[in-house]
Amino acid sequence: MKNVLICGLGAVGLTYAVRFRGKCNLKILVNKERLEKYSKNKPVFNGDVQEFEYILPDNSDFKADLIIIATKYQGFESAINSIKNFVSENTRIISLLNGVSSEEIISGKYPQAKVLKSYFIGHSAVRNGNSVTQDGVGEIVLEYDRKTVQILKDCSINYSIPKDINYALWLKFTMNIFSNQISAILNMTFGELKHNKIFRETAKKIISEVRSIAEKKGVRNLDNLERDALAALDKMCDEGKTSMHQDILAGRRTEVDMFAGEIIKLGKEFKIPTPYNQVLYDLIKIKEENNEYSFHTR
Repeated sequence: MKNVLICGLGAVGLTYAVRFRGKCNLKILVNKERLEKYSKNKPVFNGDVQEFEYILPDNSDFKADLIIIATKYQGFESAINSIKNFVSENTRIISLLNGVSSEEIISGKYPQAKVLKSYFIGHSAVRNGNSVTQDGVGEIVLEYDRKTVQILKDCSINYSIPKDINYALWLKFTMNIFSNQISAILNMTFGELKHNKIFRETAKKIISEVRSIAEKKGVRNLDNLERDALAALDKMCDEGKTSMHQDILAGRRTEVDMFAGEIIKLGKEFKIPTPYNQVLYDLIKIKEENNEYSFHTR
């Protein structure tokens, strides 16, 4: 494996583009608008201007051995449509989106490819326009595939292979649901969240909703979900901000439809009440609408 395609140069995508570059045949997938944008205003990672080789969706000369989708939720549909020319029966695809449904969607569209369940876990990156700052603490968690593991090793990418990838995915999803959404609503850092006793009690109620859904989805070994999710939060650096918190502060649309929205949808499907996630969803939508008004009137 040598041909790597990355979709999305946000916080996670840029973090890994820098690490892959020079160690494989790396290309960054962009549309014409973003190509023009990056030509005039190059991405910056930890203070250093970055140069990459970009490729447009209509290119038919490049077949990817590994495709990494690192867009935000809002760009996911466009990304999976744009990778069409680069997918073959030899392609591995890993999606580093925060939710639990992207792999199923990708597999449905590209059954010839090998789609690996995966996610990114680590200290939060700070994104400001085209500039990303990240301290290097993080890894790709994925199900085992020999060729993919080898290229990650060759490119010095930290990774881990959990015993139960489904549980690991839902554990990350659970932490995102209570930490991202509450931090965005209440303007709280990781430190303010994890040292707040009332927040921890509220988080347990949210986790209970997620666990009920996960059980219906066939996820096993959920007895320690609450303990593990709060322990994962405790590993985050105190001064860090969740991605959703950063989106609200920057006036961007959030991934609430992938978090509370997904739980609400699955709750209706399985006839499981999800009142906590409904309140979180409504409050974040209020914040988003207020942001649109505030940024528009400045």
